[in-house]
Amino acid sequence: MHNILVVDDDPTVAEVVTGYLERAGFTVDRAADGPEALRLAAGRRPDLVVLDLMLPGMDGLEVCRRLRGGALAPVPVIMLTARGDEDDRILGLEVGADDYVTKPFSPRELVLRVESVLRRGGAAGERRAGPGLAAAGIALDPAARRATKDGRELGLTLREFDLLAHLMRHPGEAIGRERLMQDVWGWEFGDLSTVTVHVRRLRGKIEDDPARPRLIQTVWGVGYRFDVPQEQEREQEREQEREQEHVPGNGDVPREGV
Repeated sequence: MHNILVVDDDPTVAEVVTGYLERAGFTVDRAADGPEALRLAAGRRPDLVVLDLMLPGMDGLEVCRRLRGGALAPVPVIMLTARGDEDDRILGLEVGADDYVTKPFSPRELVLRVESVLRRGGAAGERRAGPGLAAAGIALDPAARRATKDGRELGLTLREFDLLAHLMRHPGEAIGRERLMQDVWGWEFGDLSTVTVHVRRLRGKIEDDPARPRLIQTVWGVGYRFDVPQEQEREQEREQEREQEHVPGNGDVPREGV
């Protein structure tokens, strides 16, 4: 049975959300502010956190940052935003939220989002086994949901892990943001900036220079492509060889008087 931590200072919202989640078969812990949420999360690691953005004192963004900065980094977070402003959504995604729901929302929709995130992420023991992935010094273990680069642990969120795994399974293929949203998020439609923000965060963790990415390339007008540096180098060598074939050598230059 999955344990969900609901963090909202509005007792009515918290009670309604808790009731729907419990009827769906989840156990629920509730917190009304950031410090209490962090204390409960540290005491009993949740499988997922439903986190309101607007909290007294320590807001939801800071709570999410602290969760992402510690041992609870892999725990998925669904953020509740009081407004539909794009800035709020992007801020939540930038600090590591896996998904968001805009108030006012349908509690049933929220339950479906929770189930979707847990199902796709394989949280709390429902992990999807599969072959390991390795390229450019990056190694992914889908069963353990563990990612390393050059032996160093990468603190990837649930969505970041799934996004990287999907890109690595299709090296050299340009994949549109709409398809990534369907394949990684399981959404038939949604805000495509969600994909953009997650790619930016992922580059910050796996690229040597995120400002000049070599692994996750932007394909303008299409989406993104995962390039393996060795393949890039081989393609450059092949291009140089083709160019050299068209450059006449000394023996090809006609000599006057002959």
